Amino acid sequence: VQLQASGGGLVQAGGSLRVSCAVSGRTGTGYDMGWFRQAPGKEREFVAAIRWSSGITYYADSVKGRFTISRDNAKNTIYLQMNSLKPEDTAVYYCAAKVDYSGSYYLRISANYDYWGQGTQVTVSS
Repeated sequence: VQLQASGGGLVQAGGSLRVSCAVSGRTGTGYDMGWFRQAPGKEREFVAAIRWSSGITYYADSVKGRFTISRDNAKNTIYLQMNSLKPEDTAVYYCAAKVDYSGSYYLRISANYDYWGQGTQVTVSS
């Protein structure tokens, strides 16, 4: 399984950006997919997750109401739509895939994911 993240860039505070993660090597159906981010000098943190089969979504409190995770079955791709961006959202954003089902708590822990994309930089200027 390969994950290819794209769509990062530079945006002003209050702006929007959408990052994508294309899944290849195996269809995404049946996976749980997550977005994590890592800012310089900080640990990788959970942003959002989606259960591919059901579409149920989960969000970190810091992005709830501003970010939306979604999936496109036909394109085997997940998206993270980011609105009302803040300078503190600046980070490298990584997508990840988890093969085995687990409770929602475990979706928030990066160590539980099996495959990772290469990351895409998102920079929000003030």
